[in-house]
Amino acid sequence: MVKSLLTRRSFVKLAAVVGAAAGLAATPHQALAETGGGGAAAGVKVVRTCCRACGKNECGVLVTVQNGRAVKVEGDAETAFHSMGNCCTKSQSSIQAAYHPDRLYHPMKRTNPKTETDPGWVRISWDEAYATIAEKFQELKDKYGGESMFFMGGTSRIWTQHAYAGWLQLVESPNAVTAWQICKGPRHMATQMQSEFAYSWMATSDRPRVFVQWGTATEISNYDESCRTTVDLANTADEYFSIDPRRTGLNHEADTWVHLRPGTDGALALSWANVIIENNLFKDLFVKRWTDAPFLVVDGMEPSGGALVNMIAWSELKPMRTRLLKEGDVKEGGSMARYLVWDELAGTDGDHPLHDNDPTGHLTYFDAETGLWEGEPDEVWSEFYDNPQPNLPKGTVPGRIAKESPFNPEIDPALRGTFDVVLADGATYKARPVWDHFAEYAQNFTPEKAAEITGVAAEVIERMAKTWATPLDPATGYGNGGLQYGLAPEHACNAIQNNRIFDTLVGMTGNWDTPAGNRGPTCGMFSGAEDAQPTIVTGHFEGIDWSIFHDKILGHDKIPTLSWWQQWADANAVQDAILTGDPYPVRGGLCEASGFMNQGNSTKYWEALNALDFFVVQDLWKTPAAGAADILLPVYHWLEVDCPRISQGSTGAQGANCRAIEPPADCRFDVDIVTDVYKAMGVPYADDPVSFGLPACTPRASSCSTSAWRRWA
Repeated sequence: MVKSLLTRRSFVKLAAVVGAAAGLAATPHQALAETGGGGAAAGVKVVRTCCRACGKNECGVLVTVQNGRAVKVEGDAETAFHSMGNCCTKSQSSIQAAYHPDRLYHPMKRTNPKTETDPGWVRISWDEAYATIAEKFQELKDKYGGESMFFMGGTSRIWTQHAYAGWLQLVESPNAVTAWQICKGPRHMATQMQSEFAYSWMATSDRPRVFVQWGTATEISNYDESCRTTVDLANTADEYFSIDPRRTGLNHEADTWVHLRPGTDGALALSWANVIIENNLFKDLFVKRWTDAPFLVVDGMEPSGGALVNMIAWSELKPMRTRLLKEGDVKEGGSMARYLVWDELAGTDGDHPLHDNDPTGHLTYFDAETGLWEGEPDEVWSEFYDNPQPNLPKGTVPGRIAKESPFNPEIDPALRGTFDVVLADGATYKARPVWDHFAEYAQNFTPEKAAEITGVAAEVIERMAKTWATPLDPATGYGNGGLQYGLAPEHACNAIQNNRIFDTLVGMTGNWDTPAGNRGPTCGMFSGAEDAQPTIVTGHFEGIDWSIFHDKILGHDKIPTLSWWQQWADANAVQDAILTGDPYPVRGGLCEASGFMNQGNSTKYWEALNALDFFVVQDLWKTPAAGAADILLPVYHWLEVDCPRISQGSTGAQGANCRAIEPPADCRFDVDIVTDVYKAMGVPYADDPVSFGLPACTPRASSCSTSAWRRWA
């Protein structure tokens, strides 16, 4: 046996040469896609579109159609830079789904009791289906209230998003049971708490210098950019770390693979934080100026609804309690939006209400309403670093980052220490910066302690943390890249905390909203009733006070953050309410592209669905959930739809789903179904969505739409 002398990276270089040579071959589908069939066989065309088989990527694909029938799906390597010509097996098997013999073609209704094995399905018209749904929904709303209905939704097809809000608005229900609860939702809740909604996707196509793949296998599937993009990144990064209990298809290529004990991700991440803090690898100015790290926590005082209630959350969310010190806590009439810090610079003004001529420093504030520090001018910072990010693929526009703006006027917020503060009532308390508490907690997770918990050697933990957090090129002004973390850490019981520490690590090292960092999701230039995710577009409910639903969300008694988050009900609590009527009866529901086998106890869930007075399922087939339905509605397959889509991830891709084949028989577009039911119930649906002032962003996956999303939901 001859031992190969090729390293992984030299092999990639060789493969690139071979690939370039192969690229000289003819590409007949390219011309066909652009010309619409010139030189092709009669009755054959190739449609350039975006795949929606997994509901994640917007991978560019070419669909070959012969005599009106799709016969082939393949990757579009020329125009889809984010998927780089990738076309996975799920995409290719879409043809099987579109032409499956069990596909639904007509609306159906049950004629036999649910106690019988045979539902006795009979075909009905769409008019009868709509009239029945409208009648039953109104009946349940009038008898029990809108909260007596719940709506199930998946994430597979782009247009099955109405269970996230559209159906809820129709009947005024707070109860959604969506895949969001177990798919990306925990990270969204976590980042909404502490940074910005959905700052959880790493900009993979920017090619981070140190590639950290944590609890995910994006070489198979992910958001916006994955598959071939991930494989390319794994082979071009200076360092590739894989943190995963499993051996995956790609992590055998990692420079370091740590197979930690399942469920110990949080301990490992906290140990990274400990290493970064102890070695001063965090971005000092960023941490002080743009995080709550210097905000003062009042020790020894319970936030029992008195002076230390957080007023910021009142405008859109349920009020939250806090021990963070605010101007209004220390002086009468002070703002509850001004968060206090201890400025360690001398030179105080004795006449200032927060300054006391203490030579060791004084109190100053950050104003959460204006986004400015005390005395800071409201001006646009316009100094930027260039982006020398290496290995950028063709078609990627180089990003850039603003240079860190200094404090103006100059201050130096304390990150450590204990300070005496006098509240407005005259009582004196001890206060410490948030960072001091965080650093103290992280000391419980030294590499040695984390090794005991995770099974990963202490020296490996320390080396990985230092390698990732130490910029390879400090001149860029940003770090080596973000963290590419998947769903596995948020399927653990401590999901929210896992995602919070990931978010914290990214921020403290200067990898938020940077090239190759964790950035907010794509925002688009279109939004309306015909959008791919028309969930929050109606103006009919503008006058409704949705705050009354805070404590009606099922499950909030056991999971208090649900009534703050306001995005879904706990699946288990919904099942209990159906079966017991506690805390109130739930008697009806609708399911869009979802099921009962992925959340909670499936046997109990099945029992609950069959106990409903009325249940509707809209899907491609008679799914297991359809067995409990009273009405079945047939829908379009992604190959049959013209529909825009704003991608979920950080790449900036926007998909154009172009119809490749005609929809069969009586099938209808999900968007038309929900709008038609609105009409049947006499409720207007987005007559003029533009006039409602909604942002041009996907509501459930966009940082810039969060506030409007709250107002309308």
